Amino acid sequence: MKMLRLPRSKVQIGSPLPWNVRDDQGLLMLSRGHVIESAHQLELLLQRGAFVDPEEVKALAREAQPAQPKAFVAPPNLFGLWDQTTVELQKLLTHVGQEPDFVGRMEQFARHILELVDDNVDIGLYRIVRQDNAKNFYYGYTHSVHTATLCILMSRHLQWPKERMMSLVKAALTMNMTILDLQGQMAGQDVPMKDKQRVALHNHPAQSVELLEKAGVTDADWLAAIAQHHERSDGSGYPLGCTDIGEMAAALRVADVFMAKISPRTLRPALSPQEAVRELYREDKGGPISTAIIKEFGIYPPGDFVRLASGELGLVVQRTDNARAPIVASITDTAGHPVARTLRHDTGQADFAIVANVTDKAMLSRLPPERLYGFSSAPPAPPH
Repeated sequence: MKMLRLPRSKVQIGSPLPWNVRDDQGLLMLSRGHVIESAHQLELLLQRGAFVDPEEVKALAREAQPAQPKAFVAPPNLFGLWDQTTVELQKLLTHVGQEPDFVGRMEQFARHILELVDDNVDIGLYRIVRQDNAKNFYYGYTHSVHTATLCILMSRHLQWPKERMMSLVKAALTMNMTILDLQGQMAGQDVPMKDKQRVALHNHPAQSVELLEKAGVTDADWLAAIAQHHERSDGSGYPLGCTDIGEMAAALRVADVFMAKISPRTLRPALSPQEAVRELYREDKGGPISTAIIKEFGIYPPGDFVRLASGELGLVVQRTDNARAPIVASITDTAGHPVARTLRHDTGQADFAIVANVTDKAMLSRLPPERLYGFSSAPPAPPH
């Protein structure tokens, strides 16, 4: 997708940005409404390389025309709020021992993730599936947030009490707290795991529990889930090789492993959701935990890149009651040419049925996902 350089003349120091600002890969840097507080900050941003979506620029120009009535109010940019969770979690976990109310802040952060899921669960799943522009440095933090998201959906499917669900969510957010930066390094390295890294991975469950206890965590379910989240009932897990595994720890392990499989790394591409689901089902032998994930993801989860019977290529944006027929936002015309404005299609209709997954993801690298969900100034087209 074509991007425009951020026009310096349109940025007013001390005033909210009128558009989302992205880097040269299309990755969100600053959300619409962010305030540039100084000329120095603006200069650094421009030197780094700042771009905007031309469709957003056009939409803003249309808004500025007094003759045009405001028929649509853009919803909050949930993608921007989700992106901020990575930085927020990094701040929260960087100096755990120096945080005066770590337990309270972690509870608040976990509830924030829950609120984002409740605002639009399909966007949460879209972010899990579409990680094309993910930054390796932040892998550990994004992986934790994605796993926590999956734990919310899984817990609800299993009809766990909310208190138990929140313990699992907090465990997902903190299970790797002693190796978060290491995970980022390993996601970006082009050589196999080193011995020193293997030792750190082996020790991290116990070390994370110890750090949490020192920070004031007394929730036994939260701590036990982390302590055992790499153990397996056949004794092949670590660090203790125990066989008596709690249900919450088993659920956390499954969510953790599933997320790792569909997340790209330098050494290997991500598995497709369909491949990961098949592996999960085999490994868990169709148990209730794997079934919960499979039911929540569906056959074509949000973020899946598909070809329609019409010839259009598009991205799944919304699940429906029919697992085989989600709502898809097309990003090309019937000849495969990119289009600036997406249309939504109900794939339950024969003319727009999904006929295949698309493996070549090149055209997605600069696609602003906000456009697919109507977070620009123009409303999304209704399904047809």
